[in-house]
Amino acid sequence: MRTPVHPKVDDLELAVLFHALSDPVRLAIVGLVAGGEMSCGAMAIPLSKSTLSHHLKILREAGVTNTRLEGTHRYISLRRDDLDSRFPGLMGAILAQLPDVPLTLLAAASA
Repeated sequence: MRTPVHPKVDDLELAVLFHALSDPVRLAIVGLVAGGEMSCGAMAIPLSKSTLSHHLKILREAGVTNTRLEGTHRYISLRRDDLDSRFPGLMGAILAQLPDVPLTLLAAASA
């Protein structure tokens, strides 16, 4: 299993961050992990594994999330401290505005 690559805090770019957060499914994932670290398997998002992996990869490569490997499991967490140090107040504003949309509607939106 390959070790996930995460950008350094100084390499985080606002345009890349906004692109990663421009999808409703990825926003839902951010909302889920904002409460704490989660296993990929515990995310109740009605998507295929490959589609979920794609969204998680975009969030990780943008620097929004951290992926921690433990055996065959992957645990996802929000890089809140890193994001707040690079873009003060941004994640707080984004998280405060997350819509309360049922995940089934998000899955339909991404299809």
